[in-house]
Amino acid sequence: MDTNLLYILENDTVRLEPLSEEHFEALLPFSLNEPEIWTYSLISAAGEHNLRNYFTQAIEARKSGQAYPFVVFDKTKKVYAGTTRFYEINSAHKTLSLGYTWYGKAHQGTKVNKACKFLLLQFAFEELKMERVEFRADSKNSRSISALQSIGGVLEGVLRNNGCSSSGERRDSVVLSIIKSEWQEQVKAMLQAKLV
Repeated sequence: MDTNLLYILENDTVRLEPLSEEHFEALLPFSLNEPEIWTYSLISAAGEHNLRNYFTQAIEARKSGQAYPFVVFDKTKKVYAGTTRFYEINSAHKTLSLGYTWYGKAHQGTKVNKACKFLLLQFAFEELKMERVEFRADSKNSRSISALQSIGGVLEGVLRNNGCSSSGERRDSVVLSIIKSEWQEQVKAMLQAKLV
């Protein structure tokens, strides 16, 4: 994956475009008014200072080829809804991770997440020719784990005490994945059906 290229992924529900400084003001209200969004995140974007740090880290990770962050535009509500990204991109082994995903409360529980995941998985498996997409979630974040399972994520196990939450406490991470054969044989059709 060439992180210098401009990738725009789009369907009837959402448009994903590369995260850039121009999106800061559009996402700032989430940071100021909905700080609980980042309760289980590795990096908090709650508050203007933290959001600035989040942007800086995400954009630098893209420049260094380590990640590709997207901003999510909700086409139904005609507003920006949150962010997501590819990271730990390993071209040699044809794997990547998908995460750092958050949405404002008004977009949670809507078609936004499934529409985004469909576009990202389709791009990963069909354009980038990846063999495996991995997801991680704080073991306490049952909502995120359930959402990942609802899009076809297969539970692999728990990485114990493997990182710090945004509050600084140690956390266990639940690992899920989707492999290419699962995408081709069932996940793609299942997600398409949920978007109708």
